[in-house]
Amino acid sequence: MRYAGLIKQSLLDYPDEIATVLFTRGCNFRCPYCHNPELLVKPRSGANAPGITTEEALDFLKRQKGFVDAVVITGGEAGLYGAELSGEFARFKELGLLCKLDTNGTNTVLLEQLLRSRLVDYVAMDIKAPLDFRSYKMSAGKLSSEDFFSVRSSIELLRRADVTVQFRTTVVPVLHTPEDIANIARSIAGCELYTLQQFNPLVTLEAGYSSALPYSAADMAEMAEMCRQYVKKVQVVNI
Repeated sequence: MRYAGLIKQSLLDYPDEIATVLFTRGCNFRCPYCHNPELLVKPRSGANAPGITTEEALDFLKRQKGFVDAVVITGGEAGLYGAELSGEFARFKELGLLCKLDTNGTNTVLLEQLLRSRLVDYVAMDIKAPLDFRSYKMSAGKLSSEDFFSVRSSIELLRRADVTVQFRTTVVPVLHTPEDIANIARSIAGCELYTLQQFNPLVTLEAGYSSALPYSAADMAEMAEMCRQYVKKVQVVNI
């Protein structure tokens, strides 16, 4: 594989661990509030394509042995790489690293494989909106019925998984009401962790969203409190 980039050491992306973060290019969604629009399109192939190869990432991680505990693969949408991604995690596991995947949940088959093979220790899945097709398509920008079915299936799969699971939603005032956020929490009732991410208008895919005002800290705290009747731990973070 070829990665778009790398964060050498992060204290935020894998809680309680020092992690290296690898970014993939390409996404099957077009969320209008996306804060990484430069990662939406897959790169050209070939030896001269930009980015970091798997071998370069492995060499870096080997040099960081004792300083890095985990590797996180995020996007874009890493699930687009399918079985190739399983091979990547297997190689990182051989280095003794904890492995985390960030995903939008549209590749349930891959998730099942990663969980069954014990190739991931942590999965963070974004839930874009309440689980009805119209609302989800508005937040995801584009959405096939197949991808929506996979999103719902991935949520159910992760609710039963025996690894660390985090569900998270970027809360955008023009797309989400407090009742929407409570509905999402209700759909994952009993789960360990739900993260509400504060919308950041600094960089957005659609220009109109750059002028949208985020919810206030007090509003976010109130929504988090509403969700706590369904989910064991709810946290609010900025992105």
